[in-house]
Amino acid sequence: MSFGTKGRVLRSAAFAAVMAVVGSPMVAEELFYVSGAVGNAVENFKNLVKPWEEKTGNKVTMVPMPASTTDQFAQYRLWLAAGTADIDLYQTDVIWAPQLADHFVDLTEVAKDLAPQHFPSIIESQTVNGKLVALPIFTDAPALYYRKDLLEKYGASVPKTWEELTATAQKIQDGERAAGKADLWGFVWQGNAYEGLTCDALEWVKSFGGGQVVEPDGSISINNPKAVAAIDLAKSWVGTISPDGVLAYQEEEARGVWQTGNAVFMRNWPYAYTLGNGADSAVKGLFDVAPLPSGGDNATSAATLGGWNVAVSKYSKHQEAAISLALYLAGPEAQKARALSESNLPTIVSLYDDADIAAQQPIIPRWKEVFMQAVPRPSAPTKGKYNEVSSKFWSAVHNSLSGNGTTAENLEALEADLADLKGDAW
Repeated sequence: MSFGTKGRVLRSAAFAAVMAVVGSPMVAEELFYVSGAVGNAVENFKNLVKPWEEKTGNKVTMVPMPASTTDQFAQYRLWLAAGTADIDLYQTDVIWAPQLADHFVDLTEVAKDLAPQHFPSIIESQTVNGKLVALPIFTDAPALYYRKDLLEKYGASVPKTWEELTATAQKIQDGERAAGKADLWGFVWQGNAYEGLTCDALEWVKSFGGGQVVEPDGSISINNPKAVAAIDLAKSWVGTISPDGVLAYQEEEARGVWQTGNAVFMRNWPYAYTLGNGADSAVKGLFDVAPLPSGGDNATSAATLGGWNVAVSKYSKHQEAAISLALYLAGPEAQKARALSESNLPTIVSLYDDADIAAQQPIIPRWKEVFMQAVPRPSAPTKGKYNEVSSKFWSAVHNSLSGNGTTAENLEALEADLADLKGDAW
């Protein structure tokens, strides 16, 4: 061994020793993390990654995207198709793995110890052709938010069916408006023509016993009388217990009406719970949540399975640091922090028995009941065609809600469109 080589070895050993002590690289790396942003997402993310930044010496910047998942997905596809190196990590919807998998790093080996701590079904949903392309960071299932004080005032129970919700919302809305609260509405939800309407409408249809649009075996089931009845009931809400403008609402518009105290009921995701109990909320301490109602003669409710994951771009120039951040965000420390600060539902099973979470966010252990009714969107059977399937579904539903054709006509046309899209196979 020459002296020069020996010197380089010694310097490497010294560097390793320093690294073991300080736990951070000599040259900091800056990562860019792209994500949809609702509520206080940007500020919460800064706080969430701070421990990782302090430990590694690296810096993370969130690139906020529109709240609409449809708009997010379209932008993601543009960036990834172009092979951009500007984004290191992508926060991805649970349904996107099959469509974006080729652009992400396989995390199977690096996450071999972490993955078994998560709900197996969620890990499975992010595994494509044997490759784990994204790690779960929180799961999602919507619930029915209701005003405890108003239900008590009018002697009403939490509705178990959509029909009961319709009647109760109308009764309380009429009573409150007669008392001078002209801006109060009975029920707010997501009626805009985007992925959120697919989620809402899937819940109506499934809870009426009308299937899942496309079934797990790939068969198209949407054109049936129970699905028609479900969407027709929702149509009756527009302009009665829901404002006409609900047809343009996404999650944040619905939350805005709710959090200012102008709705009796709201359908929304868990993130709205913490915000609704914030210091600036008009409904702080006045509401609770319950599983979404069932419909028709069906006894089972349905809540669309949501959830978000983190994927590392194959085009990142900082893959090692990005993988480290992904493992942190999917790990117990960050998942617990999210649960405490944002009421996000963990995907790590043990956190549902965590005493701190139960004390600060008692809603999370209770959300198990909601989660048990979760129904997946038909992304698995439709594979790479899911986005088109969803777009055709929400468009048909939005037309029905808007009075553009009858629901029966629109679902019949939808069935034909989906059959053409399917061809011989999805």
